[in-house]
Amino acid sequence: MKPNPSVPRFRSLLGAFKFAHTPIPILMDYQKQYGKTYWAYLGGIKKALISSDPNLIKHVLQTKNKKYTKSEIQTDLLAKYLGQGLLTSKGAYWLKQRRLIQPGFHKEKLNALSSILVNVCHKELDELARKTSNKENIDVYPVMLKMAFGMVANSLFSVKMDHKDLELLESSISKIQRFIIKQIRKPFLKPWYFLSGQTSKHYKLSGEIKNILLKVIRERKHSGQRHDDLLDMLIYAVYEDTGEGMTEEQILWEAIILFVAGHETTANALSWIFYLLSNHPQVISKIQEEVKEKIGEEPLSAENLRGMSYVVQVINEGMRIYPPAWLTDRLALEDDEFGDFKIKKGTMVISFFYGAHHDPNFWTMPEAFQPERFNSKKTEAYYPFGAGPRMCIGNNFAIMEMQIAIIELLRRFDISAVKEQNIELEALITLRPKNGVMINLKNKFQQT
Repeated sequence: MKPNPSVPRFRSLLGAFKFAHTPIPILMDYQKQYGKTYWAYLGGIKKALISSDPNLIKHVLQTKNKKYTKSEIQTDLLAKYLGQGLLTSKGAYWLKQRRLIQPGFHKEKLNALSSILVNVCHKELDELARKTSNKENIDVYPVMLKMAFGMVANSLFSVKMDHKDLELLESSISKIQRFIIKQIRKPFLKPWYFLSGQTSKHYKLSGEIKNILLKVIRERKHSGQRHDDLLDMLIYAVYEDTGEGMTEEQILWEAIILFVAGHETTANALSWIFYLLSNHPQVISKIQEEVKEKIGEEPLSAENLRGMSYVVQVINEGMRIYPPAWLTDRLALEDDEFGDFKIKKGTMVISFFYGAHHDPNFWTMPEAFQPERFNSKKTEAYYPFGAGPRMCIGNNFAIMEMQIAIIELLRRFDISAVKEQNIELEALITLRPKNGVMINLKNKFQQT
């Protein structure tokens, strides 16, 4: 029998430093050389099965998902800083929490949140209009980060939070994410992180996040007031078997996860989408035609957004080219096999979503921005929110956020490309634009 394709250990070891900083180009090279599925050594140390094959991804994340669990990277390392929320928990406890929280993202709940999202978007665009001249190049990434953060913060806590607390939350979450990535990609430096004080420094940041959110949670519970936001959903949700609600600590954990998972992924996706739009004016024209035909000058709502099919195609295509969640991992709980690959208990299996999204076997001209490819049934090789039972619980919320941001920004501004900028992928837990995303912005309503 022909041996499975495998990246030589010495090659993985020699490329460990480069992999820690720019993993996607290396993984794409491996994909071309070794195929869709192959063995490799992460950091030159830990053997893992890496795959962009939709059949194997489906096998691990969906069909045989009970044979696999999230690795210690997600459940232990992330949990040290973020708590045991949906993103970091597993097993029976995760399933119990998922069932409890899922109704908070149903259609009727999103209807109630849509006005909050629109108001935040208007506020941020008003500020952007004040800060920009008639025609100006801007980095759209911090704008989208601030907007998405405001959308999540106001949807979670509809009462206004202290501005300094919000800034501290935003910066602390970003710093912790970077530190977690350093530990994942350079595990051999773990003793140094501890001795140099980096570990304790980031634990302290985590503690500050928890203190800020705990204060808000306690104030809400003691007030007895209802606000029909996501925090209310967490506070008043009850387990079917006991009729009891979550503890204060559980509410805190889930609130942290909603913040972490809810704002940065959306900000990243929007930044990449506006970069793509700025280089494709014909797509902007089609969005504007759809808005004119189906909404006109009406205020945005959950109801009229549902008819905006082309905008959703644009979002889908943007997340295909630049998937916010660019990979995920699972750990085999028992021996398994897929084709010629024998997967032993304890093996880490990495689903490389970015590789699947850019595979010419599944996508015609995969590097081209063609929203129309999503006007029919989606291909299997598409995982913007993961796959299987652990697919992102807030996917419909995120789509609504992005629809609102795209439509409202294009109502207010003309955008065009800024040439000769250094667009570089920064593959952390999510896929960021490393050097930001510059676009040319012109206020439609400003006097020339």
